[in-house]
Amino acid sequence: MTTVAQLLSSKPDQSFHTIEATASVFEAIKLMAHKQIGALVVTSGERITGIFTERDYARKIVLLDRSSRDTPVGDVMSRAVRYVRLNQTTKHCMTLTTDNRIRHLPVIDGGLLIGMVSIGDLVKNLIAEQQFTIHQLEHYIRGNSHDSQTSHTSRANVPEVEIR
Repeated sequence: MTTVAQLLSSKPDQSFHTIEATASVFEAIKLMAHKQIGALVVTSGERITGIFTERDYARKIVLLDRSSRDTPVGDVMSRAVRYVRLNQTTKHCMTLTTDNRIRHLPVIDGGLLIGMVSIGDLVKNLIAEQQFTIHQLEHYIRGNSHDSQTSHTSRANVPEVEIR
């Protein structure tokens, strides 16, 4: 199983973005649109105070007819921040995102924010792992069918293939 550290290192763009809790929601949405991202970690100085997502905007600004220019991010951010560490697995991340109905997980190492994992990153990784397994199984099957057609080799003589 892939770890968060492996997943982060495989991402072509490992950048993540933060915004101060005192910034306006308009500034947050503008930054998210410019960077083409769906969430920002909200900070107060060096401290993480929450996460602001497109869902927060839709539910706490648009539906409540609030002004995005006049509302600080800190007033509408999600305060419960689910996060992961480098040694945790992508399976654990998938469980967190599914169980909590969230799409973004900040990555914390030594008390510092060092990255962000999205549901898109997790799905892409899951597909890659499944494609690898399928490739290995196809190779194994082709090897066995080839052996049975050309000779009567017993199963004990078929080399083992490691499947991850």
